[in-house]
Formats: sequence, C-alpha cells, structure tokens
Amino acid sequence: MKWPFKNIIKEYPPFWKTYLSYFEEKNSERRYVVFDSETTGLDTHNDRILSIGAVAIIGNQIVVNDYFQVLISQEIFNAATVPIHGILKEGNLPKISEQEAVIHFLNFIKNATLVGHHIAFDIEMINEALDRMDAGRLKNQYMDTDIMYQKWKHFPEEQHTSLDELCSVFNIRKTDRHTATGDAYITALLFLKLKRKLGI
Repeated sequence: MKWPFKNIIKEYPPFWKTYLSYFEEKNSERRYVVFDSETTGLDTHNDRILSIGAVAIIGNQIVVNDYFQVLISQEIFNAATVPIHGILKEGNLPKISEQEAVIHFLNFIKNATLVGHHIAFDIEMINEALDRMDAGRLKNQYMDTDIMYQKWKHFPEEQHTSLDELCSVFNIRKTDRHTATGDAYITALLFLKLKRKLGI
C-alpha cells in the first residue's frame, strides 16, 4: 500500500532559508537584540502586530546605530487599543505589509539572542505571522527581563513584575513608553542592569 503523503516535503519560502542560514555562522561576539511589539490586543492567534521596535547590544553596550523600527499596515484593527500605543489605522506615518516587516525583522535579528519583557508574547506574535507566511518558528535563543529579575531577587518565576515597576526599581526614565522602539530601548537599559547583577 502506498501512503499518499509519503513524498510530501514542505517547501519553505526563500526568505526562511536565508534566515536559517544565519545559524550556520559563528559570531566573534555575542549579539543581543532587545525587541518589543505593539499589537491590536493580547490574543496571539487573532490579534495582529502594529509595530516592531528593536535595538542591538554587543558586550555591555547598546549599539545606537544598530536598531530596527517599523509600522505595519493591518486590516484587523482594534480602536480600543489606540490610547495605549497611539497607532492609528490610517495616519500619515508610512506603513508596510506584515510580510515585508517580518522579513526585514528576520534579516535584522539574524542569529542573535532575543531579549524582551514578557518576551514569550512577542515571540508568539511573530511566530503566528510566520505561520501565515508558510514559514517555520523563530529559532533564536531568548531571555526575559522579568524572569531575570525574579532570579536575581530569588522570587518564584510565576511572580510577575511589570516593566513600569522595574523602571522604578532601577531608576530608568520611561521615555516613549508604549511605543515599540521606546519600550525596546527601556528594556535594553533594564537588561544591561540585570546582566551585571546576575554576572552574565
């Protein structure tokens, strides 16, 4: 008996093959990419990404000219979230498609270690977008600044601390809070402080 699915091999799009090729490279220095996304809501399956912001860290320094920011045009939109992130469905700022944005993001992060505050949500939003593009899931290692803080303070991991709370703890100015790029930069400052505290 012949199985009808025996010879079916998923063919991934070219951009995904390019992304996977980055993991064959060996870096002389470990590169971290701190990123954040603003979304239409908190449902990773049904909501959509409106913007992505990211900054790179090498060693113990933010690389100011190594950053990423993009606004994404989406048909799915939730006006109730506008007061939080300030992103309008239309507006005058240039936006690109979700597919373009995700491809550019993959080319930016390459094989870096990803960092974020409650990063599992942002990663899953990217993975959902990748699924809509018939690609795989993110392969990068990642670190969560909330979990780092819990480890430093010897708190249980299920105890969560907000980004605002940690800004107060570490005296970090909340510049451009609730924008993807602003939150990425704030989280990068927090990450560097926690990195030193934990001796990473």
